[in-house]
Amino acid sequence: MPVASQLFRGWPRTKILASSLLPCQHQSHLRPVPHQAPSKHPSLSWRPHPPSRGYRVTPHLHSYTLTPPQVNSILKANEYSFKVPEFDGKNVSSVMGFDSNQLPANAPIEDRRSAATCLQTRGMLMAVFDGHAGCACAQALSERLFYYIAVSLLPHETLCELDAAVEAGRALSPILQWHKHPNDYFSREAQSLYFNSLRTYWQELIDLSSPGEIPDTAEALLNAFKRLDNDLSLEAQVGDPNAFLHYWVLRVAFSGATACVAHIDGSDLFIANTGDGRAVLGVQEEDGSFTAHTLSNDHNAQNDDEVARIRGEHPPSEKKTVIRQDRLLGLLMPFRAFGDVKFKWSIELQKGVLESGPDQLHENEHTKFIPPNYHTPPYLTAEPEITHHRLRPQDRFLVIGSDGLWETLHRQEVVRVVGEYLTGVHQHQPLTVGGYKVTLGQMQGLLEERKARTSSAFEDQNAATHLMRHAVGNNEFGTVDHERLSKMLSLPEELARMYRDDITIIVAQFNPHVIGAQRQEKQS
Repeated sequence: MPVASQLFRGWPRTKILASSLLPCQHQSHLRPVPHQAPSKHPSLSWRPHPPSRGYRVTPHLHSYTLTPPQVNSILKANEYSFKVPEFDGKNVSSVMGFDSNQLPANAPIEDRRSAATCLQTRGMLMAVFDGHAGCACAQALSERLFYYIAVSLLPHETLCELDAAVEAGRALSPILQWHKHPNDYFSREAQSLYFNSLRTYWQELIDLSSPGEIPDTAEALLNAFKRLDNDLSLEAQVGDPNAFLHYWVLRVAFSGATACVAHIDGSDLFIANTGDGRAVLGVQEEDGSFTAHTLSNDHNAQNDDEVARIRGEHPPSEKKTVIRQDRLLGLLMPFRAFGDVKFKWSIELQKGVLESGPDQLHENEHTKFIPPNYHTPPYLTAEPEITHHRLRPQDRFLVIGSDGLWETLHRQEVVRVVGEYLTGVHQHQPLTVGGYKVTLGQMQGLLEERKARTSSAFEDQNAATHLMRHAVGNNEFGTVDHERLSKMLSLPEELARMYRDDITIIVAQFNPHVIGAQRQEKQS
């Protein structure tokens, strides 16, 4: 068995054919629409985003009424749950398990998700990747980033043993145990390429480390992000004799993706974030209510520190052009991302690589132009912002979501919805109508709905699905409106992207008893 296959035994065994990757290559929108949360005014609820993505605007919203079973079928299609096994009746992990789900708006979806356990350290990795200009970069990250993180966390001796085994052709122990949805795939064609780049990386780690040295988690995450982005760029420049792989590495490099990664080991929670994905902690207060504690910062124009960072990295003459209309060079909403070499390479390098690249690449409109006011690249980085949090017993769950979630629900509402789902206790907010003209009949209906929700069991068996139901179907009163949910889920593909973004959610539930015991051990 080839060494690459041995090392990657934890990968799912679904083969992705070259032809099935092709739909990724037709999404070429380098200028994402600035989505906003749906208006809470009924008359504004169905106003689409400005048609800046080239969609044909129709005068009426064509949708169909879906039955509740049809709605559930759509919402549950991509859900996945994993429960950490107990050993002899004892769960030694601070993570009890997680739920995840995805709801496409793009066709195909440009988001990806990954979850795995590091078999050497027992730490758990979870991530959401939000692609743009296609799904190629997000797909590559979902396959590769965790391996880069895992080897970055390995001690010097283990790296030496790993490399010696590869050199001698001996069997290798898997590095990761993947927790994947059956539809989450990987490219078997690119396996050798990915393995060779990874091996070169761990060989450099061997040279840079010393026996007995324990890797620092924050530094490992930082190095893994930066090194993988560098490899994506280098692979695209070098190309590949295989025509499909040559095309694929260029597609990965010229598309882009943000990444929000959580590494949980005992009571230590690290978040590594690049872009506008977000990680939010659900904290249960003494009165049983839940509050949101954000563990990441959005890297976009709403972050003053990011704006100052980018402007500080370029000459004063570019102050007015480096960020225009809240986008990097007037084009890109996230200010940090993997791939997107259009914002990193010199003009000469871009032209040289494209001229020698496959003809199919020239059909993609985003490769045909140089960003305006492109004077002092690179303008974009994949360097993550690292946050460390020491888990406490009151920290009950973590929500990682692509920006499609946070554009529809406020973080406090996200935490409330998930907290109520996990505990089965509804924290009723004061019933307000905010100036709307509401009849007594409507008020009675709303009260009856509240009563029914309180007395009945949740219809979802997955916390991420339950949260997604609220994200898409919430009405002005903060409850799920089936009619709204039906309309949003029945939009045709060419219209769906105008009303919402792809949504990807991971909800990890913590074990407060294990966390409490681990904190006591560290304090003693």
